[in-house]
Amino acid sequence: MNQKRNEASLKLFQRAQELIPGGVNSPVRAFKAVGGDPIFIKSAQGAHLYDEDGNQYLDLINSWGPMILGHACEMVQEAVKAVLPHSFSYGAPTRREVEIAELIISMVPSIEKVRMVNSGTEATMSAIRVARGFTGRDKFIKFEGCYHGHGDSFLISAGSGAITLGVPDSPGVTKGVAQDTITVPYNNLEAVKLAVAAAPGEIAAIIIEPVAGNMGLVVPEPGFLQGLRDICTKENIILIFDEVMTGFRLAKGGAQERFGVIPDMTTLGKIIGGGFPVGAYGGRKDIMNAVAPVGPVYQAGTLSGNPVAMAAGLATLNYLNEHEEIYGYLDNIGDKLVYGMRENMAQLGMDFTINHIGSMFSIFFTRQPVKDFESAKKSNLGLFGKYFNNMLQHGIYLAPSQFESLFLSTALTDTLANDYLEANLESLRALKAFL
Repeated sequence: MNQKRNEASLKLFQRAQELIPGGVNSPVRAFKAVGGDPIFIKSAQGAHLYDEDGNQYLDLINSWGPMILGHACEMVQEAVKAVLPHSFSYGAPTRREVEIAELIISMVPSIEKVRMVNSGTEATMSAIRVARGFTGRDKFIKFEGCYHGHGDSFLISAGSGAITLGVPDSPGVTKGVAQDTITVPYNNLEAVKLAVAAAPGEIAAIIIEPVAGNMGLVVPEPGFLQGLRDICTKENIILIFDEVMTGFRLAKGGAQERFGVIPDMTTLGKIIGGGFPVGAYGGRKDIMNAVAPVGPVYQAGTLSGNPVAMAAGLATLNYLNEHEEIYGYLDNIGDKLVYGMRENMAQLGMDFTINHIGSMFSIFFTRQPVKDFESAKKSNLGLFGKYFNNMLQHGIYLAPSQFESLFLSTALTDTLANDYLEANLESLRALKAFL
């Protein structure tokens, strides 16, 4: 299926560039990593996006993860409609905040108390502050290629858009902040042990995406997460799982349920808001009791616990909690897509690696395994850009960056999966001809 010319999107992009830095409100959306101009979306329904020129796309980003039930889910719409007549924000406690807290605590193994915020970035920034306040230590360890939002402390060898733009260490981040951030390779326990030994009694926390999604999808090697748990327990370091992407996606209880490794704190976002801007951080009671007004660590937000976002999140989480079979369905449809893609690429004799877990996957145009940031960077980025644009012309909307995971939704049927695989084969044939 060849798409119409994107004249309306192009005109909007030209206007936007005069008004917004780069014409977009988040860097990866500018398509600079893949070439061409961004598509402006007008609406979405189920598994499809519709742009300003009337083109339809099968969506494999799903708003970078939140739309696990598909776009414009009727159940979530009804929940939002029910609260709108009562006003959109109070700046005061509401019943739904209590209900969603109860639900989160019941679903996520590590969380005994939880605080709502407005984004995943807020959640990770707050979790690090709480860990420092609780332990009385300043330093923390993160992993190369993991992205924990745009807080200053995290933009040291960051993933996602920071990789794409070639500025993993962003200007504006001070040397003082950088000195308290220790960065080590993902999937490398020995490097973690050396880092801990080099700063005895100084490390407050280790923060990690238990399944990395911001250098492309990278899955933890066997024993890696448990190894981190053991180090943190021995050294009284707080282990933080950033499950903004994986929370409620890989299982009801996220990656920590799927891998059976329980952190001290967890950060959440995306699915927790049903598509609305929401985040949360939580963990052991003794740690969370360090947060104001109970404890001395200050964190606040005018729109935290926003009633509209709480309604959308509560509807989504309740549905996932009551329909655990969804995860089996998503695993199966993910298996089908990845198996079919591997068959297509093997048939054409192309070098590739596909990393996959549940309803998340990434394709890398390299033959070697991708297990960390360094191996992810060996993927052929020029080839990925051509592949992305070929797929776009066939009506498939992928992440416009090599260094992002794809996310599936329950709206993706077997028939649509077959359509995707057909487009994949045609796009790869065009790529093969180019080579």
